[in-house]
Amino acid sequence: MDVSSVDEFTLIDLLNGGQQTIAFQRAGGVETGIGDDAAVVRASSDSRWILTCDTMTEDIHFKRVTMRDADIGYKAMASAVSDIAAMGGTPRYALVALSMPKSTPVEQVRAMYDGLYECANRYRVVVAGGDTTSCIGGVTLTVTVIGETEPDKALLRSAARLGDVVFITGFTGDSAAGLEWLLGKNKPSEEWDDDPELKQYPGLIRAHCRPEPQIQAGELLRRSGFCHALNDVSDGIASEAWEIAAASNIGIDLIEDRIPVSGELLDYASKQGKDPLDYMLYGGEDYQLIGTAPAEHAVELQMKFKEAGLPLYLIGYVHGEHSGVRLVRSDGGAVPLAKRGYNHFTG
Repeated sequence: MDVSSVDEFTLIDLLNGGQQTIAFQRAGGVETGIGDDAAVVRASSDSRWILTCDTMTEDIHFKRVTMRDADIGYKAMASAVSDIAAMGGTPRYALVALSMPKSTPVEQVRAMYDGLYECANRYRVVVAGGDTTSCIGGVTLTVTVIGETEPDKALLRSAARLGDVVFITGFTGDSAAGLEWLLGKNKPSEEWDDDPELKQYPGLIRAHCRPEPQIQAGELLRRSGFCHALNDVSDGIASEAWEIAAASNIGIDLIEDRIPVSGELLDYASKQGKDPLDYMLYGGEDYQLIGTAPAEHAVELQMKFKEAGLPLYLIGYVHGEHSGVRLVRSDGGAVPLAKRGYNHFTG
């Protein structure tokens, strides 16, 4: 058996399951360990650390035709910061590990770090250290981010409750469409400015190259006291909804007509002869937040978001009629959604 024969979450369990007891981890201060967007660690009586890391590997997460050097650094930081947002936390510190061939041009690495620091500074993350090493293959950039929250305030995937509504903080599918568009053009990123065709979908390209972690939304959800479960959309709405459903042992219905879609995605999908819903459900790397909240507080939560100048869309319901995730179509029929999104080992 090789790693391509198991999905990513099964592999994580195979590598980590049974290695350390929950009691051992709790004694070490770990309150939420492997299985959520990030770990939660007891820092003191009035604070909890949130720990996460993300890796960007050349030809897996990016190619020279899908990202500029500065985009690589920006997105590496953004994807890790987004895990903190998904826990309702505030990012504080980062450690950065870079592996690269000895032949890598210095200006290329400098551009990656310029992008990385642009994102870190935007979200007030202190880059406190890291490591650099040479490698035989392409560039690999790993970012560890440490965030903070109050005791018992971290927002977990496992907290959805019967009767909750399901919400999302913005458009999804744009990043996947942007990636598809760039792969189809297959043009080196240093030539993008000279290609007028690439200016057709600036929002889709921006969504893929410069995603924005929803820190403000996550903090608002935590402070509101109304949010139950929360997850970030790194692998598509269907996959993230499944993670919440499985962790919370409930069922989720997503309402097709309520899932927001951007104008650029509608236009792009139409010209490609595809359903925009496929990008939204099974794309990923949009880093919006999907979660659940009590139905009786849904309107009040939307008002809080409106006052903060942020969108919040109600897109479904939590119930106990079935397990897993269904899509309620425009005609009222409900169809099961496959538990899939981007998976590193099965494709």
